[in-house]
Amino acid sequence: QLQLVESGGGLVQSGGFLRLSCTASGAELNNYDIGWFRQAPGKEREAVACKSETRSGGSTAYANSVYGRAAINIDPAKNTVYLQIPYLEPEDSGIYYCAFRPLLSGRCVITTPQAYTVWGQGTQVTVSS
Repeated sequence: QLQLVESGGGLVQSGGFLRLSCTASGAELNNYDIGWFRQAPGKEREAVACKSETRSGGSTAYANSVYGRAAINIDPAKNTVYLQIPYLEPEDSGIYYCAFRPLLSGRCVITTPQAYTVWGQGTQVTVSS
């Protein structure tokens, strides 16, 4: 059974750097679309980035809020997905979740949380101004 565990959250100063990890057990990453989401207090959960990884290649996509800043990448040896965001802003605060769903086309798109079926427990990120 696929399980996901996020880590790397904490308190970061504005302008700082964030690197979150999502380690999967029970499945290989190249069979899934992978998404990073975040949820701020009182707001809906929103997509931040996604990645699809196939044996012949893959794709990534980013939400407008982090486009040009964020990077999502995979370490297959560790079965781990990373989300890196530099130049953090208070608006980046929230609980960050990784989520998986069975691979569709190999081309991921920013979409709603309802499209994903397996979720981690989340990790809290707080960016102080």
